[in-house]
Amino acid sequence: MASIRVRERKDGGTTHTVTWRDGGARTGKQESEKFDDMKSAERFRDLVQGHGEQWPPGWVKGKGFVEEQPAEPEPDVDPETMFGAYALNFVDLLTGVQGGTKAKYRQMIECNMVPWFRDFSVADGPESITGDAIKLWVNDLEEGRWGPYPPEGARKRRKYRAKTTRDNHGLLSSILQAAVLGGKRATNPCVGTRLPRADDTDSDEMCFLEHWEYALVHKHLKADASDIVELAAGTGLRWGELTALQKRDIVRRNGRPALRIQRTWKLDEHGKRYMGPPKTKRSRRTLVLTPRLSAIVQRAARGKATDALLFPAPEGGAWLPATFRRQRWLPAIAKAQQEEGLTKTPRVHDLRHTHASWMIAAKIPLPAIQARLGHESIQTTVDRYGHLLDILDDEVIAAVDQAFALTRCPAPADVLLAREDVAAAA
Repeated sequence: MASIRVRERKDGGTTHTVTWRDGGARTGKQESEKFDDMKSAERFRDLVQGHGEQWPPGWVKGKGFVEEQPAEPEPDVDPETMFGAYALNFVDLLTGVQGGTKAKYRQMIECNMVPWFRDFSVADGPESITGDAIKLWVNDLEEGRWGPYPPEGARKRRKYRAKTTRDNHGLLSSILQAAVLGGKRATNPCVGTRLPRADDTDSDEMCFLEHWEYALVHKHLKADASDIVELAAGTGLRWGELTALQKRDIVRRNGRPALRIQRTWKLDEHGKRYMGPPKTKRSRRTLVLTPRLSAIVQRAARGKATDALLFPAPEGGAWLPATFRRQRWLPAIAKAQQEEGLTKTPRVHDLRHTHASWMIAAKIPLPAIQARLGHESIQTTVDRYGHLLDILDDEVIAAVDQAFALTRCPAPADVLLAREDVAAAA
């Protein structure tokens, strides 16, 4: 049965609370309503009792009897245009994209976009994604903030590097551009978003080892990791290409020992590894080897079948990147730092960058480095390693001095004779 409890407030006033159990049952839900005076509380208590220990019809908790307002009609939004559904369907329909790339795109959408755009539509309308919403999203990625709907059990976010932010924005822009082409919206709101420059935060991302620094790391590698690291530094091969090498890839080019790169390790849409062609046309290449590197691959091929891996893991099969890093690479780095004074902490992939820096220091032209690394575009090579060209400053200065010296030389004899002929004709 409904009853009234009276309590004094800290401000000196009094609160009168009407309490009852729904329907008067002992197991009914506990309900309550507060009033500032006893008379109002008694009137409400009687109403509750008169309606069978239930809320009086038309009464709104905390407000009293409120005239029911007609509900506003919800906007007519096509469920298929809601961001999450549309974005994932966009990935499913992509053609000419590897399964591992699709899996990466789905992860980017679910982790880096849906927490912000879950309630938005890709179509024009009141729920449409706006340019301002995208700018707020970019700021959150840069600052390591979650969106309004973080995944269940989500940990604290980390600040994203400029390249990661740009990659996510590029995917979002492609999704919204598809909505434009599909006639669902007039414009792409990603256009005009100012993004962090790659060199704002990523200048120290790549680690280049000097020759003596590389020697310190190599010194502390276990025997079964020594040759594969030597080949990585000597060829600039990607880890997937390196660990996919087979005996049949040992060839000769122009009489020199070489390696033919024609496969790499990939991931399908379910995260399962498989061997397939390299990522681009230019990644299919043939690399000449020094006698030292040739000896390494010949030693690795000895006694193996034609299609056997040259550098398998100790238990068989290909080295997993994370396993090699944890069991071989990081222990060698730690020892080089502790015992030899190494100050850098390179990644395995930095052996590729180190190879490029050694080639530039040796004055190898960038197009030749592009071909050796398998970059699809020379611009990629310039963007990644162009800043290392200051190694050639002495050569540049000498070339400029030589150019100005030539400006002080007389014109060639044939030019002087031609001038005399012109003067005589005049």
